[in-house]
Amino acid sequence: MQTRAYRIETAGGTPRLATIDLPDPGRGQVRMTIHASGLNFADLLTIQGRYQDIPEAPFTLGMEAAGEIEAVGDDVTELAPGDRVAVFGGCGGLAGAGLFDAARVVKLPDAMSYEHAAAFLVAYGTGHLALARRARLQPGETLLVTGAAGGVGLTAVEIGKLMGATVIAHARGADKLAIAREAGADHLIDDGDDLRARLLELGGVDVVYDAVGGDAFRAAFRACRPEARLLAIGFASGEVPQIPANHLMVKNLDVIGVYIGNYLKFRPEAFRDSVATLFGWYAEGRLKPHVSHVLPLDRVEDGLDLLRSRRSTGKVIITPCPLTRCRHAP
Repeated sequence: MQTRAYRIETAGGTPRLATIDLPDPGRGQVRMTIHASGLNFADLLTIQGRYQDIPEAPFTLGMEAAGEIEAVGDDVTELAPGDRVAVFGGCGGLAGAGLFDAARVVKLPDAMSYEHAAAFLVAYGTGHLALARRARLQPGETLLVTGAAGGVGLTAVEIGKLMGATVIAHARGADKLAIAREAGADHLIDDGDDLRARLLELGGVDVVYDAVGGDAFRAAFRACRPEARLLAIGFASGEVPQIPANHLMVKNLDVIGVYIGNYLKFRPEAFRDSVATLFGWYAEGRLKPHVSHVLPLDRVEDGLDLLRSRRSTGKVIITPCPLTRCRHAP
């Protein structure tokens, strides 16, 4: 079959929409119609050649997607044509259809739309693994989330609140802070304020969930309580902070790296356990993915520009459609 796809054809090349041939699934693979694909800041880094895990060209962009199984490889037994699924494939999501490793595919709760599913695995999976497994966040602790209105930040606000933390949201502008409040934030700090001073006024923090880096990380670092944990999620500011090890000693601090992509390689059961917990919370109505924009595949560059210019909140979703047919999400 043929499908449209947003592709990088050569290393360092500019991505473009193209029509590609998609073969039948091989061993351990599934082919799925893609109804929705979630954009991530990592897509921008991949295009720039700066991401830590870039496939060999040519490849189709798009880390996560949701849709319907069309066909399965001979040895795939837990998935079948017609199943509603999501995939954290790492690439391949910005297309009308794609081939993915079956081990990366999860079945969706009946009540979950494709748009919500495409907004779920990377952001919520990162938040839950980071806070529950890596930081061991406890009820009553104070959690700071930087970039709190973005894709991964907003989900961390939700998850932290569900886990019983007092949540401080740090974001740029009243509109973004209002969205963080709706997600459960107890305290709001504007990006233009003195972050360290405001955090100290609130008594300091036990866990920092930082996807920004740069000045935000440094200010949060200086406002940590003893035995605090700082989660390095990403560096949207463009600056990777340098950490003074002597300060770690004085306050007995932990700095913890979180990269969800590697969990599917060295501990996939941890990722699947997190997703099962999160899907349960979603089915109970305790999680509400925030999607600020839904755009068709031929406007994917507009979607990426929304991320680049920080004009989106939560997730930007792309809705591809295969050349062969177009079946819409329920």
